[in-house]
Amino acid sequence: MAARKTPSAPARKKAAAKKAVRKKTAAKKAAARKTAAKKTAAKKAAPKQAARKKSARKARGNPLERVREIIAAWPETDERISHGAPTFWGGKKTFATFHANHHGDGRIAVWCKAGPGMQEGLIDADPERFFRPPYLGPSGWVGIRLEGAVDWGVVAGLLEEGYRLVAPKRALAQLDEGR
Repeated sequence: MAARKTPSAPARKKAAAKKAVRKKTAAKKAAARKTAAKKTAAKKAAPKQAARKKSARKARGNPLERVREIIAAWPETDERISHGAPTFWGGKKTFATFHANHHGDGRIAVWCKAGPGMQEGLIDADPERFFRPPYLGPSGWVGIRLEGAVDWGVVAGLLEEGYRLVAPKRALAQLDEGR
């Protein structure tokens, strides 16, 4: 068995210098990640607040903007395009989607998640306003036509109910706290 050599003084200095450089680089990367995270959080918060003011002006004649205005007031909501339509998320689950002339049906509508038994009751009460949407209807979702004289209080209430069915508990606590 061969004896192990001890590194020379210059080799030890070189190794220590490399180690110091690695530590500095790691510290710089960690600081950069922290700064980036802060910027991202600030970017997410600021546009939502500005968007609420801007959307309030635009929303009066545009149903999609009205829906966005209603939903933007709730915590942990997000809008993404899914299957070609603006879709709204509460946490990690969808609770509403907006459709304008979906597959040529001629309707401007929002489809939203509804509690058990809600779909049938709403459709029976007002079949001109409410309908069973394709694809999601069998899962209890309800379609709300956004044409003509729309009662936006009813729309907001149904959207909130759908949101409450999927939102994380912490978001619901935050929503209830703000009321």
